[in-house]
Amino acid sequence: MVRCPVVSVNRPLRIALLSYRSKPHSGGQGVYVRHLSRELAARGHHVEVLSGQPYPELDDGPVLREVPSLDLYRDDDPFRTPWPSEIRDWTDALEVAMMWGGAFPEPLTFSIRALRALRARPGDFDIVHDNQGLGYGMLGVPGLGVPLVTSIHHPISVDRRLDMAGRGLVERFSKARWYGFVRMQGRVARRVGPLITVSASSKNDICKDFRINHQKVHVIPLGVDTRHFRPRQELPRVPGRIVTVTSSDMPLKGLATLLRAVAKLTTDREAHLVVVGSPSDRTRQLVTQLALADRVTFASGLPDAEYARLLASAEVAVVPSLYEGFSLPAVEHMASGTPLIASRAGALPEVTGDAALLVPPGDAEELSAALRTLLDGAAVRADLAARALERVRTRFAWPAVAAATEALYRKVINVEPAC
Repeated sequence: MVRCPVVSVNRPLRIALLSYRSKPHSGGQGVYVRHLSRELAARGHHVEVLSGQPYPELDDGPVLREVPSLDLYRDDDPFRTPWPSEIRDWTDALEVAMMWGGAFPEPLTFSIRALRALRARPGDFDIVHDNQGLGYGMLGVPGLGVPLVTSIHHPISVDRRLDMAGRGLVERFSKARWYGFVRMQGRVARRVGPLITVSASSKNDICKDFRINHQKVHVIPLGVDTRHFRPRQELPRVPGRIVTVTSSDMPLKGLATLLRAVAKLTTDREAHLVVVGSPSDRTRQLVTQLALADRVTFASGLPDAEYARLLASAEVAVVPSLYEGFSLPAVEHMASGTPLIASRAGALPEVTGDAALLVPPGDAEELSAALRTLLDGAAVRADLAARALERVRTRFAWPAVAAATEALYRKVINVEPAC
C-alpha cells in the first residue's frame, strides 16, 4: 500500500486544487476556486489550480495550470463539433463521442486528464482537492501517494430529479443520458477519502442520494468577498429594481416562478427585474408570453466590480430556487445590504436565517406578495438589510473557509487511515 507523507504542522502545504470547469462570474465553481485558492495562498501555501475551460480568474498568489478540454459547451458556441485537427488523443475522442450520444462528458474526461497531469509530477503535491468533479480518474490519485479531498457543493442527483419532473417520455430519455455522469459521481464519492460540503442540508442530501456515511462528510460553509460585496452609500438604490442571479438557467433555479411573480406585481405598479445570467430559449418564450419584454433585463459576463455594484443598486434581491446546496448569490446579496427574498428550499433557510423573507418554492403568488411587501415597506427593507449584514459579518468569511479547509487537509495528510 502506498503510504501518505506525514507533513509538519507548520510546514506550508503544496496543494493541487482541481476544477473541471471554473466559470468566473455569477456564482458556481469558479468563484469558489478563486477565493479559496487566494486565501490558502495568503496562509503561506503553494496552490496550483488545475482547471478546464472556462478557466477561472485568479488573484495574486495561486497559479493556474490549464488542463484544456475541447470546450464543447462554450457560451458562444455550445455543443460545437470540433475540427478533426483538434482531436489530440483518445480522451478527446471520448469527449466528442459522449457529447454526440447526449451525455455530459466533462467530469469524466477532466478527471482522466487531471490524473495524467498529476502522474507526470510525482512528489510535487501534499494534497489534491477535487472540486465537484468526481470522475473515475480521481480513483487513481491515492495510488500516486497523494491523499485526496473532494468538495461536493450539492449532489447533482437533486438537479436531475427536479429537471425530470413534469417532462414527457422523450425529454426524460434525453435528460437521463445527459445526467448519466451522476451515477459515476455517486460511485466515486463512496470510494474516495473525506468529502467537504457547504451546509447541513447538502450533507444530508449527499449522504442519502450517494449512500455516504455521515462521518465521512465535513461541513465548511462558503464565504463572501466583502471587499466587493458591500453596501454602497455613494450608489443610491434604484426604485423598483429587483435583482436575481442564475449561473445556469435550469428549472432548478426557479426563474420561471420569479417571472410569473413579476408579471403579477407589475399589473399595478412599476418594477424592473434584472437577471444576471443568460436566458434559455424557454425563458425567452416565457418573457414574451407574460409581456415582460420591457420589464426584464438580462446581463451576463459582468466584470466583478460591475456585478457587485448591480447587486448593491437593487431595492430587493430574490433567490427563487427550488433547491440550493448553499447559494453564494444569497450571501452576496446579503453582504451588499440588499433585502432578500428566498425560497424555503434546500439550504436557503439555513444560510439566510432570519435575514430574509422566505416563501414556498415554486409559488408565484406568495413570491409576488413578498415582493410587494418589501417594495412598499422601507422599514422592513432596512431591518432585513441590517440583519443580513450582521449575519455575513459573523458567519461568512473566506479566510475562515480557508482555515477550516487547511485543518482538514492536515488531518487527512497526517492520519494514515484517511489517506
